[in-house]
Amino acid sequence: MPEKPVAPESTVPEPPPEPLPGASPEPRPAPGGERRSAVRVLLRLWPYVRPVRARLFSAAGVAILASCLSLVIPLVLKWLVDGPVADRDPGGVWLGALYLLLLGTAEAVLFGFRRWLVARPLSGVEARMRADLYGRLQRMPVAFHDRWASGQLLSRGTTDLMLVRMFLAFPLTFLLVNGVTILAGYVLLLAQDWSLGLVLLTPVIPLVIACSLFESRYGVVARRAQDQVGDLTTVVEESVLGIRIVKGFGRHRSQARAFRDLAERLRGTELLKARLLALIWAVIAFLPELAIGAALVLGTVRVADGELSAGTLVAFLSTALALRWPVESIGFLLAMSQEAATATERYFEVMDAEPEPDTIAPGTPSPSPSPSPASAEAPGGVRFEGVSFRYPDAPPGSPPVLDGIDLHIRPGETLALVGSTGSGKTTLTALIPRLHEASGGRILLDGEDIALMARERLRSLVSMAFEEPTLFSASVGENVLMGAAASAGEPELRRALGVAQADGFVDRLPEGAATQVGEQGLSLSGGQRQRLALARAVVGRPRFLVLDDPLSALDVHTEARVEAALREVLRETTALVVAHRPSTVMLADRVALLSGGRITAVGTHQELLRSSTEYAWLMSGESKTGGIGAGAGAGGSGAGAHANGDGVNGDDEALEGEDR
Repeated sequence: MPEKPVAPESTVPEPPPEPLPGASPEPRPAPGGERRSAVRVLLRLWPYVRPVRARLFSAAGVAILASCLSLVIPLVLKWLVDGPVADRDPGGVWLGALYLLLLGTAEAVLFGFRRWLVARPLSGVEARMRADLYGRLQRMPVAFHDRWASGQLLSRGTTDLMLVRMFLAFPLTFLLVNGVTILAGYVLLLAQDWSLGLVLLTPVIPLVIACSLFESRYGVVARRAQDQVGDLTTVVEESVLGIRIVKGFGRHRSQARAFRDLAERLRGTELLKARLLALIWAVIAFLPELAIGAALVLGTVRVADGELSAGTLVAFLSTALALRWPVESIGFLLAMSQEAATATERYFEVMDAEPEPDTIAPGTPSPSPSPSPASAEAPGGVRFEGVSFRYPDAPPGSPPVLDGIDLHIRPGETLALVGSTGSGKTTLTALIPRLHEASGGRILLDGEDIALMARERLRSLVSMAFEEPTLFSASVGENVLMGAAASAGEPELRRALGVAQADGFVDRLPEGAATQVGEQGLSLSGGQRQRLALARAVVGRPRFLVLDDPLSALDVHTEARVEAALREVLRETTALVVAHRPSTVMLADRVALLSGGRITAVGTHQELLRSSTEYAWLMSGESKTGGIGAGAGAGGSGAGAHANGDGVNGDDEALEGEDR
C-alpha cells in the first residue's frame, strides 16, 4: 500500500473586512482578482530544486516502483484463488503467502528509502531559500521595512518555507506517483475485464470538475489564512517587545483582545479550510466507492452466471481497492499544493521587491544641479547641493520633507543641526549613508557623489549613532565592535568605551564586555544603551561621523564627561551632530538651523543667538508667550516643538519625539 503522509489538522465564518491591530499594510491579492496559476507559481522553485533534482527524481522512481508493487498483490491473490485454493494445495497457499510477505516488505523498504533520499536535500533547499530571503531583507531599502509588518516577514521565513518543504517532500512526489499508479491500475482493470473497468471510469469527469472547483476556492482561503498568521505574529512580536509599555499603561487586556480577535479570524479561516477539505474528500471518497459497489454487484452476477472466474473478480476488486488511497489522496495533495503555491507566492513577493541599488548607473538621468563655484574651491568634507526628499508613501501633492538643502561641512569640522521637532533633522542625517535616497540634488563626500559610490564603501566611511539606540542579542563587546573592521580588538573596544564613558559600568557587569545584553539590550538602562551606541559609532575612527542627538538619555554629569572625551574624537573626523541642547551645540564649530525643510541660517552658536529669533527661542526653551517650558509652533516649520530647558536648568531628559 502506498505511503500515506499524515494530513495536518486544518483549523467559521470568513473574517470581517475591517482591519485590526497587527494587520500588515503591504498589498495583498484580492480574493476576486486575477486567478494565479498554482503550477506557474510553483515552477519558480525550480532554481532551488535543480541542484537536488537527481535525488528527487530517484526518490520519485523508487516511490513509483513501490506503489506499483501494491498492484502486483491482486495478481498473486488471483493466482492463489484460482490455483492452490481451488486445488486445495496447502503448499501453494504457503508459497502465495510468502510472495505476499515479500511484496509487502519490499514496498515498505522502498518507501523508507524514498524518504531517506529526500530528507537531506530538501532541508538544504529550505535553508537556501531562508538564507536568500534574509539576504534580500538586508538589501531592502528602509522604506520597504517601513511598509511591511515584521510579523509578515517572519511568517514568510518560517511557516511559508515549511509549507514549501512539505510540498517538495510529499505532494510533488505523490501527485506523480499516484497518477502513474492510477494509470497502471486502470490498465490492469481493463485487461482483467473491460466492462467492469469501464464502470470504474464513470466517476472521472465529476471528480475532475469537483477538484477544479476545490482548487480555485481553497487557494483563496489558504492565502487569507497565511496572511492572518503573519498578522498574528506581528501582534505577538509587538506585545513581547513592548511588554514594558503594555504593563506600564495597564494595556494587557486590550492587547489580549486584539490577539483574540485576530486568533478568532484565523480560526474561522482554518475552519473554512477544513470544511472545504472535508467536502472534497467526501466527494472523492463517495464517487469511487459507488463505482466499486456497482462493479461488485455486476461482477458477482457474472460469477454466478459462470461468465467470470472467482479469482478474476477477487483480483479485480483487490486492484480497485488498491487504487482507493491514490484516488482519495487527491484532495489532500491538492490542498497541500495550494498552500505551497500560496507560500511560494508570498515568498517571491519579497524576493521580487526591488533592493536598494548599490550605485546609480552612470547613464541614469540625475536631478543633481551643476557644481557651484564654492564646491570647486572646497571639494572636501560633506556638501549638500540642492538636496530635496519626499517619502515614497507621501500623499501626492504634499510638500517635501526637505527642499533645496544647500550646506557645506568643511573637512575636520563639526556642524550642529538644530531644528524643531518634525523639521526633518533625522531624515537629513539618514541621507548621508543612503538609508534613504535623495529625491533631488546630490550629496558629496570629499567631492565624490555618494550616489555613485558603492554602498559598502560609503558605509565604511560614514558611521552613525541613532537617536534610538538599538543593541543586538550579543555581548557588549560584539555590539560595540560591530562598528569597526573585522581586525579590531580589545584596544579599539576599550578606547571606544572610554570615549562614551561606558567603561565604568561595563567593567561592573558580571562578565565585563563579554556580558550578554539580551534582546535589544533591554537589560541595560536607556543611558547605558545610548553610550554603547555612541561607542559603536566611534570605535572604527570613521572619516565622517553622524550623531543624532547622542546624549539625550544622559544625566548632566555623565554628559559633561562624554562631551569632553567626544571633543577629542571630533577633532579627527568630519561630523554632523543633531542637537537640541546648548551643551550639545557647544561641541560644534558651527550651527545650521533647519526650518520648513530648508537651511535658514548657518553660523556659530553666538552668531545665531544674535541673528535668529527662532534659534534663540529653541535654545532658551521659552515659549512664544514667555517663560520656561515647551514651545509651541516652532518658527517657520509649522510643527510643534517640545524644547526642554537643558541649557537653563540642566534637566537631562531627552526631547520627546523626533522627526521621522
